[in-house]
Amino acid sequence: MVDPEAGSGPPLRKRADARRNEATLLEAAAAAFLAAGVDAPVRDIAARAGVGVGTIYRHFPTRADLIVAVYRHQVQACAEAAPTLLATSGTPHAALAAWIDLFVDFLVTKHGLAEALNSDTAAFETLHGYFLDHLVPACARLLDAAVEAGEIHPGTNAQELLFAVGNLCAGRAPHYDARRMVGLLVAGLRLR
Repeated sequence: MVDPEAGSGPPLRKRADARRNEATLLEAAAAAFLAAGVDAPVRDIAARAGVGVGTIYRHFPTRADLIVAVYRHQVQACAEAAPTLLATSGTPHAALAAWIDLFVDFLVTKHGLAEALNSDTAAFETLHGYFLDHLVPACARLLDAAVEAGEIHPGTNAQELLFAVGNLCAGRAPHYDARRMVGLLVAGLRLR
């Protein structure tokens, strides 16, 4: 007799409602991380999501699991936005600028993540590669489209651009506006 719980076949896809519930948890966690850093209390995340603490632990047994899931969810959303913006924006440069804004939003939710990523937690080891594997091609697609349209200088490296934006977003001096500085960087790509 075959045990239906044995899982000898391919893993089952989550139902649509289960995916929505998980997305709600991840968005609530991201909002809590933005407000209080990655050490935000789980009870605050649960309250934002409208669930009990046990629900969060059932989905994400450790804080590292939750941080990794939030990070991956946001990377995936940012990467998936690139083709949509390219199809719906007036110009490829406008799509690139809108996408970079999303990328900046992604970066500012990472209060405390750098410290967590430098910890000994094995769960964080693959996140940098995940980031590069998903966001560099998305950015490159937007850059290529803008070059092809004659809007920006050719030769801009997507990975270098993402690192430059990241460095501009790292500034925390009083009266420093990272979004304005990133806007100047993106505007500077344009051909005159």
